[in-house]
Amino acid sequence: MSVYLISLTGGMLIGLSAAILILANGRVAGISGIAGRLLQGRQSTVGLAFLTGLVLGPVCYRVLAGSWPAVTIQARTPLLIVAGLLVGFGSRMGSGCTSGHGVVGLARLSPRSLVAVATFLTTAVLTVFLMGAFS
Repeated sequence: MSVYLISLTGGMLIGLSAAILILANGRVAGISGIAGRLLQGRQSTVGLAFLTGLVLGPVCYRVLAGSWPAVTIQARTPLLIVAGLLVGFGSRMGSGCTSGHGVVGLARLSPRSLVAVATFLTTAVLTVFLMGAFS
């Protein structure tokens, strides 16, 4: 299966799941928000089902494709932990993450989401540039 077809299928499934969640539950599919509400004990079973589906996604891929998705991580574990904490902190500061702002917010033509996604992308480009400069 072509890598582009896999990416296209994954993107379409993310969009479909976000549409189903907003139609069925009236909630935006922001993963950081759903996870945050679950950790605070304020999330319904729908949010738990949504996150469970995300975790089981690679298992479905394995069943359909016959192999696990290829993942290559070149960074060291401490850097990944710091990066993950910064992403989590930034998501809380921005009241959402790439899924909430990037997938749902942009689709809803939200100006706030446009600013958030532009900030995410600018920060990502600068981070890649700086990491390349210091490695």
